[in-house]
Amino acid sequence: MRIVTFGFIQKYAVRHPDSDIPLRDWYKKTKESEWNSFADMKQTFNSVDSVGNNRFVFNIKGNDYRLIAIVIFASKKVYIRFIGTHNEYGKIKDCSTI
Repeated sequence: MRIVTFGFIQKYAVRHPDSDIPLRDWYKKTKESEWNSFADMKQTFNSVDSVGNNRFVFNIKGNDYRLIAIVIFASKKVYIRFIGTHNEYGKIKDCSTI
């Protein structure tokens, strides 16, 4: 998969250093994947959830952080839309619009 953009992860990890290694792990696993469907994604990340509108929520570092991404299976692209703490994620009214 092609991830847009790694800079988002780098900036977040500067503010939250304990997220750096788990986010890099997510990036590496995602980059090495060839997802064609949500089922394929579930094989890589068992805890991923679909929230509609091509948005998916990943648990990072157990459940300390959440990452929301748009995944376009046909073009093999992943667009990171949000990285935040579990608490920050809880304040989002509708993940499908992020």
